[in-house]
Amino acid sequence: MRTFRCFCGNTVHFENTQCLVCGRRLGFLPDVGVLTALDVAGDGRWRALAPEAAGGYYRMCNNYVYERVCNWVVHSEDEQVFCLACRLNEVIPNLDDAKNRVHWQRIERAKRRLLYTLYLLGLPVVGRDRDPEHGLAFQFLESAPPGAEFADGFGHHHVITGHRHGLITINVAEADPSAREEMRERMQEQYRTLLGHFRHEIGHYYWQLLIAPGAWLERFRGLFGDERSDYDAALQRHYGQGAPADWQQGYISAYASAHPWEDWAETWAHYLHMVDALETAEDLGFAVGGHAVRAFSLGRDAGTQRAAAVYPPVSEFDALLGDWIQLTIALNALNRSMGQPDAYPFALSARAGEKLRFVHDVVADYRKTAVGA
Repeated sequence: MRTFRCFCGNTVHFENTQCLVCGRRLGFLPDVGVLTALDVAGDGRWRALAPEAAGGYYRMCNNYVYERVCNWVVHSEDEQVFCLACRLNEVIPNLDDAKNRVHWQRIERAKRRLLYTLYLLGLPVVGRDRDPEHGLAFQFLESAPPGAEFADGFGHHHVITGHRHGLITINVAEADPSAREEMRERMQEQYRTLLGHFRHEIGHYYWQLLIAPGAWLERFRGLFGDERSDYDAALQRHYGQGAPADWQQGYISAYASAHPWEDWAETWAHYLHMVDALETAEDLGFAVGGHAVRAFSLGRDAGTQRAAAVYPPVSEFDALLGDWIQLTIALNALNRSMGQPDAYPFALSARAGEKLRFVHDVVADYRKTAVGA
């Protein structure tokens, strides 16, 4: 994630809604990939001041105006009242419960960061309104005690964060840091975050979209294993017996060893971690090993004006992976100096690196096919 500049020159950040120097309202324009200052234009419209917007006019997302959980805007010619992020929601938390407003705000913040990276990479993000069969949607649900009555229609006895045919479910409790940490310890996980959940579950979605059709299946099975093996039995075995003692030799996390689908989703999530963190580090001028941190080169898709990655050759991917490893070592050392847990508590084996390269190749091939980059 890079930083942005207000019209007045002040540095502003992805989640900001107002510039603290000039006081202008800020909004993120997903069609051009920038956070921009806005000037009131009347009739609910705002003129975007960023050069990339070319003087375009926008309206604020309804969840920006009424709920204060969003800072994205909608092009003035778009008939939708919700932005590209919020219109993907099928179910939001019950807002009659005050704590759910806080949880929903955290969930939306993580979801928007996920979508920023997907747009950056030029990946397809299509809602069910446009593609009922393969479209993407989100539901944010909360569990209720056994025996509870659900007269309001919001209750669910046991909500499991997961993915099914494009519908990504997030348990609202994951937005509570104490509940999430309790679950992390109970599951004996090294890492558990809201953003990590989004990145993992969207990996399942893109497996169905990019791998299942067949062109990549043979190479996938050679690296990750045969996904046709019994998934439910594999998970029961994993939760009953744990990961193999030598899992670190071939997998990016212990959970990745459970089944090829989970191996792919975990690797996909770490690839998005890598893309986002390297962009952040490059933008902030980080240097490791005596040279500036490199990120995926950024360009523009002339057709949509949406930010999208221009992929380096495979040989350059090795350099980017090397920078990522050095950066995570530095991040962990900094966290330890502050008495905090490691920011990235993982060690990447050569096999895990090959799986990351595979994800990179799949995404690059999609972009090349879709937009000719």
